[in-house]
Amino acid sequence: MPVKSPCNGTCMLDPRSGYCMGCYRTGDEIGSWMTMSDGTKKRVISKTRQRRAELKNATTASCSD
Repeated sequence: MPVKSPCNGTCMLDPRSGYCMGCYRTGDEIGSWMTMSDGTKKRVISKTRQRRAELKNATTASCSD
């Protein structure tokens, strides 16, 4: 079964992090998605989950300062 793109249609790169604000991929990852192997896509999705959590924690920490 092919690996589904994590794109949710919120396509805007955050200038500070360099990640898409919708799917947390980099511009390079977005551009290369169609030619990536399923294994690479799964690794990218794993990274996006980490990025989402890290950015959420950073935002929460800065709001509580």
